[in-house]
Amino acid sequence: MALDFALSEDQEAIADVFRAFLANECSVETVREAEPLGFAPVLWEKLRSMDATAMAAPAGEGGGEAPLAILAVVAEALGEAVAPTPLVEHWVATTAHPVAALVSGEQIATIAVRPSVDGVWSLVPAGAVAHWVVGVDDRELVAVRSVPPMEGPANHADAPLADRSARDGIDERVVLGPASAHMALLDRWRVLTASALVGIAQRALGIGVDYVMEREQFGRLIGSFQSIQHGLADLPGSIDGARFLAHKAAWAHDEGSTDGRGIVDMDEGVVTEFAPLAAMAFVQAADAAAVATDRVLHYHGGYGFSLEYDIQLYFRRARGWANILGDPARERLRLADLLWGRDEAVA
Repeated sequence: MALDFALSEDQEAIADVFRAFLANECSVETVREAEPLGFAPVLWEKLRSMDATAMAAPAGEGGGEAPLAILAVVAEALGEAVAPTPLVEHWVATTAHPVAALVSGEQIATIAVRPSVDGVWSLVPAGAVAHWVVGVDDRELVAVRSVPPMEGPANHADAPLADRSARDGIDERVVLGPASAHMALLDRWRVLTASALVGIAQRALGIGVDYVMEREQFGRLIGSFQSIQHGLADLPGSIDGARFLAHKAAWAHDEGSTDGRGIVDMDEGVVTEFAPLAAMAFVQAADAAAVATDRVLHYHGGYGFSLEYDIQLYFRRARGWANILGDPARERLRLADLLWGRDEAVA
């Protein structure tokens, strides 16, 4: 029986809406103008006007309660545009803390990917612009409101990272539950970030194909060189693989295969549990985006390293977004533990 990997009608419709919106409202000029902070307030307001900020929040709180499978196609569109807006982090945080100001997008929320150390969350994604941070502090999952600093350390991807306090200088602190609840939120972030990285990889491939079909060398289009053809032909497999993993993880989440209710059988090669699928999607998407952007940048020759060429926007973000969790090797080790179990003797 043939497998159908096509998007559903709802997914196609949502993807079309956001791709058209971003084509009109998030040009590469918008991306460049948002640097170095990596946040475009005008774009955020336009997303608010189409209720995008409410998509993930519970219906009972005025949100759209969109399934992760729907959010994933929007995240991919955001990645294709390298949109300077923290919509992914906002969605994840508002599922845990859906207060009115966040559902409406009047205020921005984000998730701290690491527990606090001495009351400080380090390098929080969107931490430079978020009013609320959801994270683990003192063995509790908390939401903390404070004034966003609107600045952070310089970084390769021009992402609005910043350290944020979980205790000092805050306006409000709400306990949401035990620290263990953070992992499910972080897995949602992994899936949506994976989808955004797929979008980066897909657009990089498009940039590469366009470039090699117009650039001439030795009197010929460089796209006619077999080595370049092979290099580009290798990319769709890894990109599609990452996309399928992200959608399978989203499916597992929406079907309720969380908290050990799915299957992890490596002898049979069957995985339906959300957590390992989320990690698999994140790792594969990070690799696909890194390889695609690296290859296409080098096919540009020296031009690829110039700020004038769009591929460098994608090259930098492919690496920066994938490293928000820290060393990618640690994520691979964590995935191995999820799939095969932790070897305490080695640990």
